[in-house]
Amino acid sequence: MGLIAVGIVGTGYAAKARADALQADGRSRLIAVAGRNLEKAQALSQPHEAEALASWQDLIARSDIDLVVIANVNRDHGTIVRAALQAGKHVVVEYPLALDIAEAESMIQLAAAQNLLLHVEHIELLSGIHLAIREALGAIGSPFYVRYASLATQRPAPKKWTYYPDLFGFPLVGAVSRIHRLTHLFGQVSQVSCQARFWYRFPDSESLDSESLDSESPDGEPLAISTPNFYTSCLCSAQLQFKSGLIADLTYGKGEAIWQNERSLHIQGETGAVLVEGQKGKLVLADQTHELEMGSRQGLFAQDTGRILDYLTEGTPLYVTLESSLHALKVADAARRSAELGHTVTVELPQSV
Repeated sequence: MGLIAVGIVGTGYAAKARADALQADGRSRLIAVAGRNLEKAQALSQPHEAEALASWQDLIARSDIDLVVIANVNRDHGTIVRAALQAGKHVVVEYPLALDIAEAESMIQLAAAQNLLLHVEHIELLSGIHLAIREALGAIGSPFYVRYASLATQRPAPKKWTYYPDLFGFPLVGAVSRIHRLTHLFGQVSQVSCQARFWYRFPDSESLDSESLDSESPDGEPLAISTPNFYTSCLCSAQLQFKSGLIADLTYGKGEAIWQNERSLHIQGETGAVLVEGQKGKLVLADQTHELEMGSRQGLFAQDTGRILDYLTEGTPLYVTLESSLHALKVADAARRSAELGHTVTVELPQSV
């Protein structure tokens, strides 16, 4: 494959980071950017000498685009991924692949049938923090318990699509990277028990920051923003039972009801522990404690983009598989069902992850 022509759907942070990474790599060229807000699409496309489009359908219909990068609201991922694959385009999509498991599975099958790339971005797996944790695990024996907390205070809660469950999905589905980090470290999850709480507010249609949506409905019309289930805070507490026997307590929350930020990951093993607080980590053993060399989170989109282009130009395997992405999504969906049903849910296990 020669120079790879790319189109981006979305105009937010991830889309900008992706556009910058594509420009910096001589193997690709950004052709077009599509966004619900044409002015924002123009602002992103102009520095890269790309065309701005008001419709993702127009972008996918172009014959001069090889690869479509999807970086808009979670709810629309499935629709756009399917359309791009059916049009014969390679696809990169920000997680989650879809909000519905059956839809995600069908798109994986479609990509295989079309012999096209379908890559679900999980840049956290490339971070120096994650790599340091993986390396340290070998020193603590068999891990048996994990506590992972990701809490973000936001006051007032931003009136953005990430606080609308219809657009973002169940919190652990929309933020499936938290689960994927654990499954990447510890393997398959067999059972999930979850509780969730939401603090709802019922805004007028103008209350949502429409500039933050970067999307349109599947029929190309402006995205309806009068949905009444905006929440100001959410909290999810899930216990994951891994096939290995490991137990993980996972807490995710954001918004006005959260009064202190927390980003911690504690891993207890039979001969030691790995303790991470924010950007710092340490390895605790029976007779000594070591500070972990934690790399930066900078440049992860560039790394991910480089891996994608390596795959398309040289056939180099990617750092994450669709099977592992799908398993993490199934665990997240099991958490959703557990919270709704009030009991433990069994996760359908693949043959390999």
